[in-house]
Amino acid sequence: MTHTLPFAPPSPWIVRFTPLLRPGGCLLDVACGGGRHLRHVRDRGLSVTGVDIDLRGVADLTGQEGVTLVQADLEGPDGWPPTLSGFDGIVVTNYLHRPLLPAIAGALKPGGLLLYETFANGNQRHGRPSSPAFLLREGELLHLAIGQGLQVVAFEQGEVSSPKAAIVQRLAARRPFGAAADLNGDPEPVPLPPA
Repeated sequence: MTHTLPFAPPSPWIVRFTPLLRPGGCLLDVACGGGRHLRHVRDRGLSVTGVDIDLRGVADLTGQEGVTLVQADLEGPDGWPPTLSGFDGIVVTNYLHRPLLPAIAGALKPGGLLLYETFANGNQRHGRPSSPAFLLREGELLHLAIGQGLQVVAFEQGEVSSPKAAIVQRLAARRPFGAAADLNGDPEPVPLPPA
């Protein structure tokens, strides 16, 4: 007998780096959809905030302790809500709206972790999304992190076969606390999770 999960499983990339999130911290899931990452992180003891234009996919989380849901049209005239700031972690998967990239990175606290995974140029060979507006250019997430002063923990780009064939970029980056005195101005290294 086959059992199906009531919700889509979290991305293995997000699961891998979840242990780097500050215990007791607060995570923001941008364009949270059905809340697969909100649920994963909440189940590990962090408080979570989900933002999306349509919150029906997370309606069952309404009113639960440690869960905040924000309905917002991030691509509309108001853009990024100024109340979305000071997060210990931010997750973005399968979503790209380039004007928001600086605001997303800027919403991290010092020590905050950005986990980003979405489609990249070349994905049009596999189907949707196929518009250049929704496909990252070569190294675009890496350049974003460096340009926003984030410390890159891990970066990948290329073709994957699961859950379906796609071209993706993945980033894990931290807003540094500052320079380590004994490392010639570099930030303190981040412990890596098991591969």
